[in-house]
Amino acid sequence: MTTMFKVGYFVGSLSSTSINRKLAAALVRLRHSGFEMAEISFRDLPLYSPDYDADYPPVARAFKQAIADVDAILFVTPEYNRAIPGALKNAIDWASRPWGQNSFTRKPSAVIGASIGAIGTAVAQQNLRSVLSFCNSPQMNAPEAYIHFTPGLISDDGEVANDSTREFLSEYMSEFHRFVARVYTALPRDE
Repeated sequence: MTTMFKVGYFVGSLSSTSINRKLAAALVRLRHSGFEMAEISFRDLPLYSPDYDADYPPVARAFKQAIADVDAILFVTPEYNRAIPGALKNAIDWASRPWGQNSFTRKPSAVIGASIGAIGTAVAQQNLRSVLSFCNSPQMNAPEAYIHFTPGLISDDGEVANDSTREFLSEYMSEFHRFVARVYTALPRDE
């Protein structure tokens, strides 16, 4: 019997035409049968400041609750100036605060991204992995997934045109399911 997990995913770009949004749609289509997936939006979060720590605004409380409600997080992100987009970093800052209330602690995560460049978000992913390490999020380190996005590779609704890419993404999601199961075997969820 397959263990079911709820996965929240973040699309690092706020653009409605983001190629990473297309990649996220493909990953949802190709998800392991043991995954239930939903996007966790951070579009409406204000810029984080410690001034909010005493009383988070409703949008930030709802954001943190959405993370609490899932078993794992999938980051689908572009690379902006050799790092993660500022909006994604802002969301991580909100989720990891106030001190002692880090939403990513012991929450399994995986990182993937698409770029029109040949290195396919490799530098941004290393940047994000460093942040997630500090946030105490167990990370799937392999397979790494740097998708070189070409026109027509993935449709708006997530259909992957290239057979080898479709197979790779499907296996990536299966491996993520195996990873999440391993994490919760070693670190059982708090009841």
